[in-house]
Amino acid sequence: MKQTVAATFVIFLTAGVAAPFALAQDTERPVLTVDDCVKCHDAAPQAIESAGGKHKTEVTCIDCHEGHPPRNTDIIPQCSKCHTGEKHFELEGCMSCHTNPHTPLKITLADNLTEPCLTCHTDQIDQLKQNLSKHTEQSCTTCHTAHGELPSCTNCHTPHSEDMVQADCLSCHKPHMPLQVTYPDDTPSKLCASCHQTAYDLLMANTSKHHERSCADCHKSQHKMIPKCQDCHGVPHPEDMMKKFPTCGECHGIAHDVTK
Repeated sequence: MKQTVAATFVIFLTAGVAAPFALAQDTERPVLTVDDCVKCHDAAPQAIESAGGKHKTEVTCIDCHEGHPPRNTDIIPQCSKCHTGEKHFELEGCMSCHTNPHTPLKITLADNLTEPCLTCHTDQIDQLKQNLSKHTEQSCTTCHTAHGELPSCTNCHTPHSEDMVQADCLSCHKPHMPLQVTYPDDTPSKLCASCHQTAYDLLMANTSKHHERSCADCHKSQHKMIPKCQDCHGVPHPEDMMKKFPTCGECHGIAHDVTK
């Protein structure tokens, strides 16, 4: 009988000691830090270090991944956990463009993609729709094969002259409204000559003061803007003469060759 009581007491005592110990093991686990993460996970930290953007500078591993298997299994967060408040963030399938959350700005674009681009690039789509051209018919990724990439016009378009470069194209043509040709006042006439060679040659051979002017001096800012002679010259002849010859060109010919 004494042996039975003693054994029972030992079992009870052991259980009483073991229960708090097990509870302590369950509740007093060490808190994980980033230094712990990198002991096993080397690829993700390297990616973040190289191109993590704000995922590198403003958050840590623990901010996104709360806990660790097997105790915590649902540790891959939804993008919407942090990214809220903008129309762009309402799109489904974030990972279709942002394929690696550790390098979020290395964006991979699918072929024939347009709709998702419009949530951010609203000015560009407005220009395309309001200024119809063959560019309007293309998807965004026809030209922009990678996010942030600015393609060369000459990938598709033949230059007007052999010496033209990309900067020359953009001085007149805006990519999303290419037929609305505009240019700065200091555009060199030689650039205009790549399309308007005959007019340029006449102007260069002219002995009048027009020879000293650039194309952009008269054809200001916008392509196909034809000025009136009176804009610069006023009414230079007596009224009777102007009645007899109402247009300047009846005597002076074209503006590029006024002496003939």
